[in-house]
Amino acid sequence: MTTRIIGTGSFFPQMIVSNDDLSKVVDTNDEWIRSRTGIKERRISEGQDTSELAIEAAKEAIASANIDVKEIELIIVATSSADNVFPNTASLVQFGIEAENAVCYDLSAACSGFLFALNTAHAFIKSGIYKKALVIGSEVMSKTIDWKDRGTCVLFGDGAGAVVVAADEIGIEDMVMYSDGTKGNVLLCEDRKVGNFLTAAVKNEEVDSSYGFVKMEGQEVFRFAVKQVPQCISKVLEKSNTNIDDIKYFVLHQANIRILQSVAKRLNVDIEKFPTNLELYGNTSAASIPILLDEMNKKGMLKSGDKIVISGFGAGLSWGATLLTW
Repeated sequence: MTTRIIGTGSFFPQMIVSNDDLSKVVDTNDEWIRSRTGIKERRISEGQDTSELAIEAAKEAIASANIDVKEIELIIVATSSADNVFPNTASLVQFGIEAENAVCYDLSAACSGFLFALNTAHAFIKSGIYKKALVIGSEVMSKTIDWKDRGTCVLFGDGAGAVVVAADEIGIEDMVMYSDGTKGNVLLCEDRKVGNFLTAAVKNEEVDSSYGFVKMEGQEVFRFAVKQVPQCISKVLEKSNTNIDDIKYFVLHQANIRILQSVAKRLNVDIEKFPTNLELYGNTSAASIPILLDEMNKKGMLKSGDKIVISGFGAGLSWGATLLTW
């Protein structure tokens, strides 16, 4: 028994922000952004928060799976931009979709979050603890961005993607996941600093309750991704004794077109096997993989029996790959 994706869904804010729109608020232009990232536009929230996007994506996925919401026993939301410190986003989703029988929690692994959450749900299902789960990647990255920093503000977008997974005879075949905390500072977003009556009294200043913005050493992240992603994909294929030519699609986190092109080249795989949608949505962090899966599913690109590899990579540093049969 393994874990199979039986339904997909996605949801976005209505506001489309083009590269030309961004050029009005920061020193950049369409050619600069497209040539370096492959992004031409992204969705930006005008007030909808992470849980609201997640709820709508979840409803789509449940409809796609054609199941009763009460069959869902587990909800995991992968996010780095939760509405609150607590309650967790997954609990807000549970309330929003009336999934009264589900246990709920969030998972924070940045752009690797959906992959890690999917693998976590798989572990529960494979062990026989649960039979059906809802896995969501949802982000409002726009609230974590310094809109004066053109090195980061042009990259990210808001959105949510979701999958329903269930116990089945085919589905996830193998996985690998990795972390390197020694490189955590190359991609970070600081939370509220320690501030209480002790620290304030010692420093004789007001408690700083502000939050940080995303900070990234772009070249370090690029070098990490183009090295580690091909290696982990090769590893999961080796573990499962699968020939790379048998893979129909490589569904990677949508961070940068240059990363996708470099990974394809290192694996000696046709870039046509690497579907993309980052040109329309930018980097939606934990939401990017499930959004792309839903788009492919709606277009009829995924057929029963197709072998695909999913790979996520991002802050932590964290990365991994999962081989599954659709």
